[in-house]
This record gives sequence, C-alpha cells and structure tokens, in this order.
Amino acid sequence: MTFARRVFRIAAVYGILVLAPQYFMEERIGRDFPPPITHPEHFYGFVGIALSWQLLFLLIARDPVRYRPAMPVAVLEKLAFGGAAVALYLQGRLAAPVLAAGLIDLVLAVLFVAAYRLTPEAVAARTAAPG
Repeated sequence: MTFARRVFRIAAVYGILVLAPQYFMEERIGRDFPPPITHPEHFYGFVGIALSWQLLFLLIARDPVRYRPAMPVAVLEKLAFGGAAVALYLQGRLAAPVLAAGLIDLVLAVLFVAAYRLTPEAVAARTAAPG
C-alpha cells in the first residue's frame, strides 16, 4: 500500500508543478513551440482537466485501497497523453521536450499498473483485517 501512496503522490506533485505554471505561459509556449496557440480554450481546457486529474491522484494516494477502482482509469489518463506524444513525435509533429513529458506519463502509467496490482481490493483488505 505504501508503494501506491508514494507513486500517486509523486505523480500528483509532479503534475501540479508542471501544469500550473502553464496558465501563465500561453505566449511563451506559442513562441517556443510554434505556431502560436490559436484556440486558447483548448489549451486552458487541457491544463484545467489535467490539473483536475492531479487532485484525483492525491485522493488515491490518501487511501489506495478505497480508491483502487479509479487506478485503471488513471492509467488511461497517462496513456492518453503519453501515447499521443509518441505517435505525434514519430510523425514529426511534436518537439522532443514535449515527447519527454509524454514518456514520463508512460512511465507513470506503468507505475500506476504496478500500484493497482500491489494494492489489495477493499473487500479482501477488510476481511483480512483483525477486528
């Protein structure tokens, strides 16, 4: 259970540190990774949704057994960006630094799967608990 707590907490803190500053970086991102952002609602929507997921990761970290059913969905969240980043990079449509972020998400997806497998189901955990 400690493994799942650590993995989801680290993922959440990393995500918050990487995503939150993007609210203030629209112009810089457009300049550093052209073309400029032409649909800011998509950009800010992505950042907001991604930040919301970090809150779910913190929730899972608080009680991995209780929130174990949410872990496979968390894996999908990581695969959605990581897989898209790899595919876009292979097509020559994504910069290497963004690919690096996608690869980090793929590593987190693997760690989330491991956390899921190592975390007991709630019913089994209650049955095994003395009392």
